[in-house]
Amino acid sequence: ECPHIIVDGLMMMAPYIEPEQTRVYFRNTKLLLNELKQKYPQYPLNELSMGMSNDYPIALEEGATMVRIGSSLFED
Repeated sequence: ECPHIIVDGLMMMAPYIEPEQTRVYFRNTKLLLNELKQKYPQYPLNELSMGMSNDYPIALEEGATMVRIGSSLFED
């Protein structure tokens, strides 16, 4: 137990594969978050950070509340 740590949600990175193939990873992570919300209602599990520059549109479709788009910032 860590009383000074507050868990706000989950973060995951799908394998670097074709974007559409990442959908199952995002969907399963969303399902896991929903299960954890039911099991641990005392935690504010509202954040779902998933998706990167190559697959963020699919991550958003599957429920991401945060995405990482770092490499897209540096493309020409």
